Amino acid sequence: MDDVYFKKRIDYYCCGHTFRFDVAHTLFSSHQIDEGTDLFLRTITAESPHTILDMGCGCGVIGIVLARLFPSAQVTSIDRDLLAVRYTRHNAELNQVPNLATLGSVGLEQVPAAPFDLIVANIPAKIGDDAIEREFILGPYERLVPGGDYWFVVVSGLNHLIPGIGTRRRLRLKQVKKRSGHAVYHLHKPAQQSGDNEE
Repeated sequence: MDDVYFKKRIDYYCCGHTFRFDVAHTLFSSHQIDEGTDLFLRTITAESPHTILDMGCGCGVIGIVLARLFPSAQVTSIDRDLLAVRYTRHNAELNQVPNLATLGSVGLEQVPAAPFDLIVANIPAKIGDDAIEREFILGPYERLVPGGDYWFVVVSGLNHLIPGIGTRRRLRLKQVKKRSGHAVYHLHKPAQQSGDNEE
């Protein structure tokens, strides 16, 4: 890749598929596929979603892997960093996944209004507790279809925060897997809303 930000190409094998990702110096996890993303992709289960949203896509790993695993789904990857958007688009072409679109968006501001069957994220740890709750828990939850699922991974330092949000907001949130340094959570939106999680 002829780009001043280019650092190296990473080979990655996951779920029976081989991927290649070009990474940039200034993007998250520019040395290798980070352990949280790898744990997440080997943990998540989904039943043939039609629409998928990848929040904070970085160089595009999660969205691109899911686009390959669910070729009939339309995947939307978003990031506020325009370099991340550029690298995700490049890596989607590199891995020949035509069913992925990439948008520059601060939070969900630029995301089309239609709800999603599946939303995924590797939640950033240093944006503050309020921003995590608002932008990465409640925001995605509201954008799910009834019966939809939100899967996300966090660093272990956030395990004090996430369960409390689920309890306080009466969400169907559970920790699915924990490994040294990271934890994967699943949040399900009931097909019938009771209104208990709304204030």
